[in-house]
Amino acid sequence: MSQEIAVVGSPEFTTGFRLAGVRAFENVPEEQKDEELDDAVTETLEDENIGIVVMHDDDLDYLSRDVRQNVETSVEPVVVTLGGGAGSGGLREQIKRAIGIDLMEEDT
Repeated sequence: MSQEIAVVGSPEFTTGFRLAGVRAFENVPEEQKDEELDDAVTETLEDENIGIVVMHDDDLDYLSRDVRQNVETSVEPVVVTLGGGAGSGGLREQIKRAIGIDLMEEDT
């Protein structure tokens, strides 16, 4: 079972996670996202030790169609995006996809 958390993004984004103890990360400078982000995300998704991948929501716009589809449909590792337009609805959907149930479902 995958246990490790990885962070992919700009050095500014990954630094806080690294200070909090996240050891797996891929730094992709802003000016190189068009060329390098696809490779960094693909490598992270293929790492069998990774259970959760954290990215900034805005970085999804830099991914190619195939890599973005892999990110959006990945169950293991689960990809969690933060910031941007993710909002609580986006996070709710990510949690639902990751564990298979809606924890915030209202009883009627």
